[in-house]
Amino acid sequence: MDKAVEELDPSLLAIAQELFEQVRVATFDGVGVSRASYGEGETRAMAIIEAHARAAGLICEFDPVQNLVIRAPDEPLGAPVLIGSHLDSVPQGGNFDGLAGVVAGLLILLHYRRRNIAPPRPVHVLALRGEESAWYGKAYMGSLALIGQLTATDLDLKHRESGRTLREDMQALGIATARIEAGERLFDPATVAAYLELHIEQGPTMVARKWAVAPVTGIRGNLRHNRILCKGETGHSGAVPRWLRRDAVLAVAELMTRLDEHWRVLQQMGMDMVMTCGMLSTDPKSHAVSVIPGEVTFSFEVRSQEQEVLERFHALMKEECERIGRSRGVEFQFDRRLYAAPATMDPGWVDRFTQACESLGIDMEPIPSGAGHDAAVFANAGVASGMVFVRNDRGSHNPHEAMDPQDFFRGVAVLHRAIIAA
Repeated sequence: MDKAVEELDPSLLAIAQELFEQVRVATFDGVGVSRASYGEGETRAMAIIEAHARAAGLICEFDPVQNLVIRAPDEPLGAPVLIGSHLDSVPQGGNFDGLAGVVAGLLILLHYRRRNIAPPRPVHVLALRGEESAWYGKAYMGSLALIGQLTATDLDLKHRESGRTLREDMQALGIATARIEAGERLFDPATVAAYLELHIEQGPTMVARKWAVAPVTGIRGNLRHNRILCKGETGHSGAVPRWLRRDAVLAVAELMTRLDEHWRVLQQMGMDMVMTCGMLSTDPKSHAVSVIPGEVTFSFEVRSQEQEVLERFHALMKEECERIGRSRGVEFQFDRRLYAAPATMDPGWVDRFTQACESLGIDMEPIPSGAGHDAAVFANAGVASGMVFVRNDRGSHNPHEAMDPQDFFRGVAVLHRAIIAA
């Protein structure tokens, strides 16, 4: 392989750091970054990426759901490899979640532009909208809309702050939501060779193992309820004896304790899963030290690489709600159940990433992803999909993400070598 093709230009790292900083400044919220799905921050990030790409002579287009597609003007014939990730973030989130993957793809295209050579195969960068579930309670909106799996019910979901529906915010960007409601497929999986995604690891494994880069074997799916209401009865804290109480807080506390025990047992049985209650609140209108809480709302989420485990744990949760409801005189009311399917990454791409790591002297082992990614949507739509994780300290979905620039550049090099080898 020609070294001019194989070895990435080291000066590209400075471009990446400039892009990261520009997007951070443009979307800083005083604590972290906030790039709301289909909102102002996401659009600002999209505009910065687009401007850099156009200035370098790359072609920028928007697909029917306003995801940004970037390609070289002199690309060879053939089905393209997509390199993608998302540009939205959680509220007060970190700057590298999603953005790193888009910048990685752009650097690979810039590598060939700066050397004035055509890439060995077509490479398109896909900057996706709407991956995070934090804003509307639904994940993967930009990719699901492409493959005809974003529903009319999804479009009715309301933004957590503005109260506008997803449909309204999409239409404000010029998206023809009627095509989405009709379930029209706006992307043909047969037209692309692969979907690849570089992403920061969002847990502590790679930092603990001292791995800079690691191939991803699969992505956990999730099953969730954004809002469950436990309805008991409000009462005076000093006047109602225990046996006559219908205390919603104690009911939910018992539920969480029971679910934690089920989680422990299933893990001991070798099942892959995690369970989280990320939101829990009593009614603020009746908050008082002397009031027995009559209502509690909470969220529920279980993640696993196995669909059977997701269904099993969801059923256990429902059974516990019924049992606790009878014993404590409360009722559990459920909103719509949301589901994102687990996905397996293409073994061929896992192997190429592994070999690329070895050729660059990177110590690693392939690992699964506990977090969800758009790669799962493409994989389940029949596209050969692969992911590369980059080490990231201090976790994710918080302002303290600490991806080392050198680790990021190693990840881009691994992605690039794997594409050449394909």
